[in-house]
Amino acid sequence: MKQIIQSFKTGQTILEEVPAPQVARGTVLIQTTRSLVSLGTERMLVEFGKSNLISKARQQPDKVKQVLDKIKTEGLMPTLEAVFNKLGEPLPLGYCNVGKVIAVGEGVSEFKVGDRVASNGQHAEFVSIPKNLVAHIPDNVTDEQAAFTVIGSIGLQGIRLLNPTLGETVVVTGLGLIGLLTAQLLVANGCKVIGVDIDESKLALAKQWGIIPFNPKNGDVVKFVEENTNGVGADGVIITASAKTDEIISQAAKMSRKRGRIILVGVIGLNLSRAEFYEKELSFQVSCSYGPGRYDENYENRGIDYPLPFVRWTEKRNFEAILQSISSGKLQVNEMITEVIPLDDYMKIYGEIGSSKSIASILKYNETETVPQNTIQLKEANYSDQKGVIGIIGSGNFTKMTMLPALKGSGANYKYIASKGGVSGTAMAQKHGFSHSTTNVEDVLKDSEVDLVLITTRHNLHSSMTVKSLEAGKHIFVEKPLALNSSELDAVIAAQQSSGKTVMVGFNRRFSPHAEKMKSLLGTSQMNVIATMNAGNIPANVWVHDMLVGGGRIIGEACHFIDLITYLTGSKVKAVCMNAMGVNPEENTDNATILLKYENGSTGVINYFSNGSKAYSKERVEVYSQERTLIMDNFRKTEGFGFKGFSKLKTKLDKGHKNQFHKLITQTKNGGSALIPFDEIVNTTKASFAAIESLKTNQWIEL
Repeated sequence: MKQIIQSFKTGQTILEEVPAPQVARGTVLIQTTRSLVSLGTERMLVEFGKSNLISKARQQPDKVKQVLDKIKTEGLMPTLEAVFNKLGEPLPLGYCNVGKVIAVGEGVSEFKVGDRVASNGQHAEFVSIPKNLVAHIPDNVTDEQAAFTVIGSIGLQGIRLLNPTLGETVVVTGLGLIGLLTAQLLVANGCKVIGVDIDESKLALAKQWGIIPFNPKNGDVVKFVEENTNGVGADGVIITASAKTDEIISQAAKMSRKRGRIILVGVIGLNLSRAEFYEKELSFQVSCSYGPGRYDENYENRGIDYPLPFVRWTEKRNFEAILQSISSGKLQVNEMITEVIPLDDYMKIYGEIGSSKSIASILKYNETETVPQNTIQLKEANYSDQKGVIGIIGSGNFTKMTMLPALKGSGANYKYIASKGGVSGTAMAQKHGFSHSTTNVEDVLKDSEVDLVLITTRHNLHSSMTVKSLEAGKHIFVEKPLALNSSELDAVIAAQQSSGKTVMVGFNRRFSPHAEKMKSLLGTSQMNVIATMNAGNIPANVWVHDMLVGGGRIIGEACHFIDLITYLTGSKVKAVCMNAMGVNPEENTDNATILLKYENGSTGVINYFSNGSKAYSKERVEVYSQERTLIMDNFRKTEGFGFKGFSKLKTKLDKGHKNQFHKLITQTKNGGSALIPFDEIVNTTKASFAAIESLKTNQWIEL
């Protein structure tokens, strides 16, 4: 299918061929008929992409600080590599989509095949959208009109936050697309509306709808508002403009009455004058997109609605309200349509988007029914009679930043990258020379030429993907953790024993040159190992903290060090106990100490902390054995005390990913033995589960 994407690296806007998404649980698959180009938002993205690195940095000072912090902890070259990789990510454009439903996912009862719907889908021929971001289109509303649904909801949410009453005077600053829609809705709400813009054509259009127009080029906007309110000032101001100046927020304060309300929908400079807000006791609030539910994982992606009696207007119900306003004629949108352009001619819009005077541009799609293609071929390749042919399932940050660079030079034969939406997977496939990009995992698994599947999805899919791949007769590499609970682990064990195929988990620390050197020096003696992970804080709303999706950071990351200590001791964990920071710690803690007893009498201590300084080393291992000590600092330097012929090893930061993947490909080609014995993988996984269980029971858990 065709989809419009923006490159932040080159600044190009491209109509790319990508695999169509699949319908998933809780979603509907839509064949697009129209999509509206949000000229304000998309102009900003396109112009950002075209700007040079210095300009990009100036526009995102918060990101610059993050880069500087990363340089301090990880070094210059790894940081630069991460920055350029991030800039190289393709960004799908668009969020105002209209089309017809062609497939309905499990758990969706509100829609059926053939329904006309509006959604926040992108500029793509097919989109798969969660049900809470989709709304039915009334029969008397055309597809072009319905394309205003989502962007109209942005203005509507600003109005809901303002909470205007009948007869109040509201100023709308910026009469672009959102501003004109907002102003019309305010008029329909019984408000006296003053529209402010420097474009006379937009002011003329606003005047037709009963909006009082004012061009700040022709006078003082504050005095104009005072004259039209008998010197009282505006009851409310909604700012829908996009500008870098601080003057807009200052004018909004000055034109407001005492205890007036100001809502920001657009993007402006925000150096506020305390005096201007203090003297009038003004209220100021930033509006978030389409309404309640936005960026809420449970609402948007899991389909859990807010109860209507308590949250009357969610983003979906705002969509429906806009469509009803269009249907009833209270919201006029036809006059704002400047052009309707076929998708293939998209550059007529994007080529001059920086200087465009259009209000609303609409893309028109081929409405002939077609079957969405979930797999596309990017280049000719022959894999017959070859070994080490790989298919990667997952196109997230780990695949891009770690796996693919580490696979370079391994001798692997690249065939598939499978991704959820198709865009990121296709970009990675093109960059690294894969022959196919797909959104259908089954195409990877049923391909007899693929003998090794690498799984890098979110954690909750690891076990099920591993089982499916084993049942398809593939060797497996799966990023840690292997499973999130005992029942998932049991299913993997059964599938591995039945298939006899290799299962490799991404425990990469043991493959670092530092770990291998420590192992060779220590031999098989009993030892005490203390491993500290200065893991750093991750915000609570990130998916890794969700016990159903990420499993928490102990299961999801501390497992690395359980495996490393297992490797160093040459033994298996037989008992686990974990203590966590806090009076009543929860199972998804990320500040804890794990105690490990090993079968050969060795002990392990893992300090997993998220509350330390980023300036300190991220990972440190100390080993004490036979009056000897090894200190490994951040996989860059290892020092030995009491060892004959060894005192120090220094390397670049290397946690063993490259070494691990190269050995994995060699093993797959030659049919060698597993790099990590499967029973050790199972033991480490069970130890992670036991750590969580011991926190609940406050006692040692025997494995």
